[in-house]
Amino acid sequence: MAEQTPPKVPYAPVTPESLDDINFLSADLQHCPYHAYKMLREEAPVWQDPITGFYVVTRFDDLRSVLLNTDAFNNGAKAEGQGGSREALDADRAVRMRALYEEKGWLPAPTLAGRDDPNHKEMRSMFNEAFRPKRIEAMDPFVEATAYKLVDAFLDDGHCDWMQQMAVPLPLIVIGKQVGVPEEDIWQIKAWTDAWVQRLGMMQTEEEERWSVEMEIEAQHYFQPKFEALRKNPDDSLLSDMVNRVIPEWGRPLNDNELHAEMMADTFVGGSETTTNAIAYGVKLLIENPNAWDMLKSDPDKYMRNFIEEVLRLESPVQGLFRWAKNDFELQGVTIPAGAMLNVRYAAANRDGAEFENPEALDLERDKPGRHLAFGSGIHHCLGAPLARREMHWSFRALVDRIDSMQFAPGKNDFKQAPNFALRALEALHIEFTV
Repeated sequence: MAEQTPPKVPYAPVTPESLDDINFLSADLQHCPYHAYKMLREEAPVWQDPITGFYVVTRFDDLRSVLLNTDAFNNGAKAEGQGGSREALDADRAVRMRALYEEKGWLPAPTLAGRDDPNHKEMRSMFNEAFRPKRIEAMDPFVEATAYKLVDAFLDDGHCDWMQQMAVPLPLIVIGKQVGVPEEDIWQIKAWTDAWVQRLGMMQTEEEERWSVEMEIEAQHYFQPKFEALRKNPDDSLLSDMVNRVIPEWGRPLNDNELHAEMMADTFVGGSETTTNAIAYGVKLLIENPNAWDMLKSDPDKYMRNFIEEVLRLESPVQGLFRWAKNDFELQGVTIPAGAMLNVRYAAANRDGAEFENPEALDLERDKPGRHLAFGSGIHHCLGAPLARREMHWSFRALVDRIDSMQFAPGKNDFKQAPNFALRALEALHIEFTV
């Protein structure tokens, strides 16, 4: 008799009893961090994490003020070589990782998200052109067709792993189309982005981090010939723009180190990974909230926009990122010293009851649904937000149009999170449905 796989047991939420119980490097807490966020908002809205040393900011108004106050909080220390979030945890290990890049590949330069004005503004102007509204609008028919194609491929089965069969491939195929990557290569790219994201998550051993760096270097060697070919023969792709467009203030286009940083961090991770997670959590929320499913089915034109914004607010794909304090600064009675790193927890702010009525609820009739911080705020507001929203729109629209009812596949989901300090990502989402 064939051995049967035992049913998966869903993870139980971990509820901290005190601030001392909060550990954002714990996979158990990451499964459901919202209890910890609520405790921090109420008891310590600016909290120095004793494990990382980061100053964790959790209230909506405080987060927005930090993001908008680039005179006090910036990325400059990172760009000047003091290191980013991972380097802050183990500077010696960071040196060994940098040596590995230099030996076998290209040391990634600071990304667009890691720069400050005027350098940031000068570089962003190039991407503003690449992501201008008309260009996104021109991609919309392709996004729509791809979403329906992916749904139709599993429709007759009556079940799917929504994560693997829709949430992952849709954004990767779309960004691949923009940069001229063949569709058959997207799963190899997914392996590289997974490795990059795991390193971002700051929860790896040194051996695991070395593996992540070597995977990124493998990706660099995949893209380097494409850069060189486009320098000789430019085309109308986004990648050709990135390779060849001269930044006027710099008097040159991006160099190889800058291009490799952008390909992984801002193009493929920023352009696919976060959208993947939002598409996955959207379906999870719909199954958990059948009234919302009924409303969306009844009038998708009316409710789709609000639903998308509520998914982004409730399950922020980027749980939090980082800023540096340029000078001593006081926030909520806490003195943040110059040179300290702040962890701005978007996901905590997006469930702040002082900003959102009934913040834990999925409300398709919420007023001003887009005022969340899932895409950041200020000069670093996510460039890819309009495209991400279109990908979410068509993935959910194809689902609503093709499927009548759905449920979690019994015994197949544990709703396990991929361990990561910064991102929130399901590993799988098995559903069953009727058409």
